[in-house]
Amino acid sequence: MSSSQPFEAERPRKRAPWGVIALVLLTGLALIRNGSGEFDTGPPQPASAAAADGRTPRTAPVPDKELAALPFARAERVAIPAIRVDAPMMPVQLDAEGWVDAPPAEDPNLAGWFSGAVSPGEKGTAVVVGHVDNQQGPAVFYGLGALEKGNKVEIQRADGKTAVFEIYGIEVYRKQDFPGEQVYGGTGYPEVRVITCGGGFSKQSGYDGNVVVFARMTDIR
Repeated sequence: MSSSQPFEAERPRKRAPWGVIALVLLTGLALIRNGSGEFDTGPPQPASAAAADGRTPRTAPVPDKELAALPFARAERVAIPAIRVDAPMMPVQLDAEGWVDAPPAEDPNLAGWFSGAVSPGEKGTAVVVGHVDNQQGPAVFYGLGALEKGNKVEIQRADGKTAVFEIYGIEVYRKQDFPGEQVYGGTGYPEVRVITCGGGFSKQSGYDGNVVVFARMTDIR
């Protein structure tokens, strides 16, 4: 599936409360499904991997100009130039078991926007997910842990606008310590969280945590 596949373009009529989504994402994204981890060195991890203690970065960039939040528009493409990500996006929701559906693992260069939350650029916290790897090798967000503060996340929207977000934090959280309300809760600004698998890996249980990128909208193109 790609972003060109038809789907409902209007705002979802009902969204799950953040408190519920935080729990769903804790259980559903702690292993974004099908991450194999079977590579010599594994994906890069942020510096916080050595001391993931539930903290959340709060020093966010202040835009040079005051930006008004954008209206709803579906997300179509994500670019992260610092790690050479340029990928189509598809909407993902909750599956029948209450997991957040990750994009199909067979397509390594495909990201998902959780359509149960705000769209990127709206006031609130948008959520973007993607695999770190699949059975063939690295996938779309394999390099996520190598990002640094000040790097950009650019999301093209169906209305022709591109929301540009500046990264102000990169963390890795163990699933048992995942601070859902802090990660997904609103800050009063348009923000995005980009999430993939991370932390330690075992063949029995897969990855034991998530890499989470925190970014705030600083430009609109």
